[in-house]
Amino acid sequence: MSTAASTASAQNPSASSGRPAAPARPEKRKGERGAKIIVGLGIAFILIYCLAPFYWMTVSALRLPTQGRSTDLIPNPVSFENFRAVFDPSNNFIRALLNSLVVAGGTTILVLILGIAGAYALARLEFWGKVLVMFAIVATSMFPVITLVVPLLKMFSGGFDWFPFNWINTYQAMIVPTMSFALPLAVWNLNAFFRQLPVELEQAAMVDGTTRMGAFFRVILPLSAPGVFTTAIITFIAAWNEFLIALTMVNSPEMTTANVAISKFTGSSQFDTPYGTKMAAGLIVTVPLIVMVLVFQRRIVGGLSAGSLK
Repeated sequence: MSTAASTASAQNPSASSGRPAAPARPEKRKGERGAKIIVGLGIAFILIYCLAPFYWMTVSALRLPTQGRSTDLIPNPVSFENFRAVFDPSNNFIRALLNSLVVAGGTTILVLILGIAGAYALARLEFWGKVLVMFAIVATSMFPVITLVVPLLKMFSGGFDWFPFNWINTYQAMIVPTMSFALPLAVWNLNAFFRQLPVELEQAAMVDGTTRMGAFFRVILPLSAPGVFTTAIITFIAAWNEFLIALTMVNSPEMTTANVAISKFTGSSQFDTPYGTKMAAGLIVTVPLIVMVLVFQRRIVGGLSAGSLK
């Protein structure tokens, strides 16, 4: 017995000292290091692919206006003349930024109001053809914008007897069509979020004496704030970046949005393209969105992933 005990203590010194044995380290798999290398290369490729255009836009904006066709990776010398040219009174860029803010903000508010109502109804109500309704909502976002521009232009210019309003050069001519493409995504995202909220929460609130609408506004809507917030940001970015509808429905310089105004920048002559000025304006339009996404990235990721959790 003593010989066996001494042998065991020699093989396991921690047993004789009374200290707990250290946990055994799992052996690394042979392909683990290779998988990490592949994942790292993939992430690096995605970052370069996404950030390279933004870097080139920044470099081009910081060059001298006479160096618009330069291919140097670093501007030499660094100049802010292109940013001054963006706000030249002839470009009317400040008014264009305000127009973009009105269109994007109005679209976001209307999409949230209609999207929350529609998504909640689809998540809680049971009726025949519910799947077909969801399919129709998603299908409306699959139409290319270019195929709808001509009918919309004819309708908004009073070309149909059943639509006697002339909406050309108005905000609603840009907001309403943009809503038709942003609303399906909002309904789909919010519907997934409402489905994962327990229906017992509303039932408990109704037992306490409130109505279904009261339970929705007092219980469900506050709990769905991450999903609503995420939908609002995605909708705002989509409406802010919209170009084709704003280009077609508006021909007045006072009503053009920022993206359309950038496309109409002119240089010193008719055939001169102000590359540096366009890049500087693009930087001004893009940076606020980047800052907004970076500040609220946790809410965006949390809102997108919340609808998939049970």
